Amino acid sequence: QVQLVESGGGLVQAGGSLRLSCAASGRTASGYVAGWFRQAPGEEREFVAAISWNGGSTRYGDSVKGRFTISRDNAKNTIDLQMNSLKPEDTAVYYCAAVRGLLGIRTLAGQYEYWGQGTQVTVSS
Repeated sequence: QVQLVESGGGLVQAGGSLRLSCAASGRTASGYVAGWFRQAPGEEREFVAAISWNGGSTRYGDSVKGRFTISRDNAKNTIDLQMNSLKPEDTAVYYCAAVRGLLGIRTLAGQYEYWGQGTQVTVSS
């Protein structure tokens, strides 16, 4: 099992920045791919960003390319999402996700085994 806990959400004005962090614990020694997803009320869960087990590869959803950056620190077992130039349409609950293994990028929610509880991000206009 891998446990994931997100932090860093909050309220920010349009154009501002937030940094989300996800702390992973449990059976992480074998390596894991990590990703961020988000879900707004009445919407499906949307892929935001993913990073390979060693941090060598990243991928972003089209709506966040050039504004968000995913990174990880395997020594600390953390996965961060730096969000810049935030827009009201970025408002959602953001979830950290992980799948164990020395794998490449995963962009589909169904490909992930473990999920955090989510953190709310609200961007005001």
